Amino acid sequence: MNPSNSGTLAVPGAKIYYEVRGEGRFLLLIGGGNSDAAVYKRLAAVLAGSHRVVTYDPRGNSRSVLDGPPVDQKVEEHADDAYRLIEHLAGPDEPVYVFGSCSGGLIALELTIRHPDRIRLTIAHEPPALSILPDAADHLALLDDVCLTYRREGMAPALTKLQALHGGRPAPVLPEVHDNTDFFLTHFVRPFTRFVPDLSALEEVADKVVWAGGHASRGDLVHRPVRALADRFGRDLELFPGGHVGYARYPADFAEQLDEILTAAAPTADRPQRAGGGGS
Repeated sequence: MNPSNSGTLAVPGAKIYYEVRGEGRFLLLIGGGNSDAAVYKRLAAVLAGSHRVVTYDPRGNSRSVLDGPPVDQKVEEHADDAYRLIEHLAGPDEPVYVFGSCSGGLIALELTIRHPDRIRLTIAHEPPALSILPDAADHLALLDDVCLTYRREGMAPALTKLQALHGGRPAPVLPEVHDNTDFFLTHFVRPFTRFVPDLSALEEVADKVVWAGGHASRGDLVHRPVRALADRFGRDLELFPGGHVGYARYPADFAEQLDEILTAAAPTADRPQRAGGGGS
């Protein structure tokens, strides 16, 4: 399904490109790393049958151009962008549901902490909060080396070292409108993986967060933080089809599970009525 609406929203320091599909519950999908709205195209097309799905290019990626020269990115600034999109596109009292994967998961969590009254439910899919791990220093040193390797030797050697996040396998190739890898390696990797979520604040919104990961990525470094967070807050971990980017490879199955979670969190009046159901 092609977008029913698309446009740009001016925010401090950038213009954010967004797309809207479908009707129903308001669902914001936040991509990660060097992704743009195209990464969710197939998932959004399935979900648009029962949701109003908003996807967008994060600032600095593809069509979301910065007003000035590139700078290191901040999770807080990206969370503000997401909130401004919600305020621009959702009704004033409309419940908002959010799905964020990888660094999009970090953005989704920060968004929920900052605006808990606006968010009905957030699904955080493998946010790379490496700083909370007991061996964080080793992993952050690895990512420093990835960025240094990129500056000194180029993209291919850097991406080879980045495979350590994915069990030694190459990072999955994802659909995107433009190649944002340079921006990702130069201004995104280090600040985002060093971001430390406010765990006390997360405790306050724990009832609004579903922790999620990929069934096939359970043994990968990129999966460990969400497992640690789920354990910390005494929550079950939802395992979705595929690995770190299962939403791109298995959009129909992924959408089915995501819809079940969103429906369970919706007020009874907003849930689809089953055929033959009735009151007593």
